[in-house]
Amino acid sequence: MKSPGILIVGAGQSAAVAAHALREHGYGGRIAMLGREWHRPYERPPLSKAVLVAAQEPVLDVLAEEAWARSNIELLSGSDAAALDLARKEVRLASDETFEYEKCLLATGGEPRTLLCCQPYSRGVHYIRTLEDARRLRAALGRRPQVAILGGGFLGLEVAHSALAVGASVTVLERATSLLDRFLPPEVSAWLQSDLSRAGARILLGTSVSDAFPVGTGRMLLVTDAGARLEVDEVVVAIGLTPNDALGREAGLEIGPGGGVLVDANCRTSNEDVFACGDCASQQRPGQSRPTRLESWQNANEQARTAAAAMLGASPPKQPVPWFWTDQGAHNIQMLGLPADDLEYVRRGDPTNAKALWIGHRSFVPVHAVGINAGAELLALRPLVERRQPVQLQDFHLDTLNLRAWAKQQVLAQAAVPR
Repeated sequence: MKSPGILIVGAGQSAAVAAHALREHGYGGRIAMLGREWHRPYERPPLSKAVLVAAQEPVLDVLAEEAWARSNIELLSGSDAAALDLARKEVRLASDETFEYEKCLLATGGEPRTLLCCQPYSRGVHYIRTLEDARRLRAALGRRPQVAILGGGFLGLEVAHSALAVGASVTVLERATSLLDRFLPPEVSAWLQSDLSRAGARILLGTSVSDAFPVGTGRMLLVTDAGARLEVDEVVVAIGLTPNDALGREAGLEIGPGGGVLVDANCRTSNEDVFACGDCASQQRPGQSRPTRLESWQNANEQARTAAAAMLGASPPKQPVPWFWTDQGAHNIQMLGLPADDLEYVRRGDPTNAKALWIGHRSFVPVHAVGINAGAELLALRPLVERRQPVQLQDFHLDTLNLRAWAKQQVLAQAAVPR
């Protein structure tokens, strides 16, 4: 039996940031981290981009060597947590080894949703979640194959651009009738589709795969729900993420309505000594009708810092407005806030010139903002999305408008309004 301290289950980005934050807050006790993989915590966003196309594999470590050493983390790689006992305050591994804890942080992330007809690690089938997954796909792309990407979400589209960049032939199959319509206004969705088509991809919307099987040539034959057939060399499945919440669920922790361990604003679960953060956590956010999971690099970091502070009784950091980015080929898309079905969007710039900015508002209250190659401009809008107060949007589209000055003016006008 190991001595108690803070036990972190998971060894991804959230886990590493939380451990580092604990030390920054002055915690000097034991920090043990249980990880399934045999790597130190690493960044996952490059797996669908730089790892697939760079001449040399990038350095992915979440914490630089000095920060890792200073954090004094006891990393137990290749460890699979099998059970969480809330009464005994311990975690049992599949090996039957047990770890006691004073506080426990669940940072277990998620796993790719799978298709029955495309089982992970079958010949020619790829799911992208780990570094080894990305390395396996990189090796396959080196043969410049014909690739089918099942799923037109952010991950699938990033992989599509990467595959095209190394000379592969790409077909994207998406069951929805437009790309990312749950996250982006129609103009951005249409631009994404047009840009990917111009890059050389074939895009099949309103299409899903009902069956897949190997053929004698060593290739894969895909059968769509409409009965069409497509023969390819490699298949990448990118249809979403399932939270790794089984440990908390089986222990009796409360689970969010859409999955994920339910946490409060301080990332505390329904048990006072257990916290959760990142892709495995479900949290209620302003403007949302119910608790949701937020799969983003920013959220993984911010929830980790919040959980670390709460475990030590320190003041939590201010929660920023949600922010997300994706690199689609040569283009960068960034988003502030969260989308909703009832928003109206106004645009600044021209997406056909690959630089534009949208504000999604509800009765002139900015709720969501999207920028194509406009990261600096989007940053200027952050205070408006954070304050959730009405703004004057009639001049937003004008090229002559000084956006930063306009945003500051809107903040000052809001501050002058009696509450």
